[in-house]
Amino acid sequence: MSCEKIALLLGIENKKIMATLEALEAVVEQTRRDILRMVHKVNSGHPGGSLGCTEFFVALYHEIMHLNEGFDMDGAGEDLFFLSNGHISPVYYSVLARKGYFPVEELNTFRLIDSRLQGHPTTHEGLPGIRIASGSLGQGMSVAIGAALAKKLNKDERLVYSLHGDGELQEGQNWEAIMYAAGNNVDNLISTIDFNGQQIDGATDDVLPMGNLRAKFEAFGWDVLEIEKGNDLEAVVNGMQEAKSRTGKGRPVCVLLHTVMGNGVDFMMHTHAWHGKAPNDEQLATGLAQNAETLGDY
Repeated sequence: MSCEKIALLLGIENKKIMATLEALEAVVEQTRRDILRMVHKVNSGHPGGSLGCTEFFVALYHEIMHLNEGFDMDGAGEDLFFLSNGHISPVYYSVLARKGYFPVEELNTFRLIDSRLQGHPTTHEGLPGIRIASGSLGQGMSVAIGAALAKKLNKDERLVYSLHGDGELQEGQNWEAIMYAAGNNVDNLISTIDFNGQQIDGATDDVLPMGNLRAKFEAFGWDVLEIEKGNDLEAVVNGMQEAKSRTGKGRPVCVLLHTVMGNGVDFMMHTHAWHGKAPNDEQLATGLAQNAETLGDY
């Protein structure tokens, strides 16, 4: 093949990649709008961490995971995702709805009595996409490991993904699970840590310093990679693809995702103040103005 033809093909491929990223960026902006509107409507919820993880969720559900048509609890033959820090449910609900798991209009019911969209994800109402009730911090790692082991027993080659807050790692159960996963070669698991340095009462370094998380996970036998630009969609997609390439090699994979709490809404960024605080009418308008309506509000 000539150099000219190779260059042409590479150019076409690059254009496809850029078109995909542009489409995903539109979903990111709409997701931020969804988060703000959900939390504002009921004057309750957790916008900070949700906004910080928007790029991650969009990349995961639209580009990284292999998902079956429809939804069943077993998830055989598809990748599974478990949200351990369940308080960031607004971003989870938005991405699931925009992916087609349930009607986008249902986002209007966030945190209302008898809604399927409670503040922390629940399973008793049968919401498509949700496999565990979560939000009691420290438990998601154990669940994800169990699901990964089940896939191994069933000879299911698909992967299990999980997301955890950095402050959540102050819960001791995590470290028992982290030790167990490496000791039992759970190498079909990718656990991502939302490494934003903030938690409900302040900076993690002020509440309880976590030390060197990379060194800790490596000391526990995990393969660790870092995504330094966790709010750069292209960096997140590339980083998670790299994480996938490291599975099946005898060790669980940890991704340290460096994010900014409140990303995409300037007055919410770089502070724990918006961990669990809803914007007022004026603040909502400001936040929406910073994120284009690309797919249609509900």
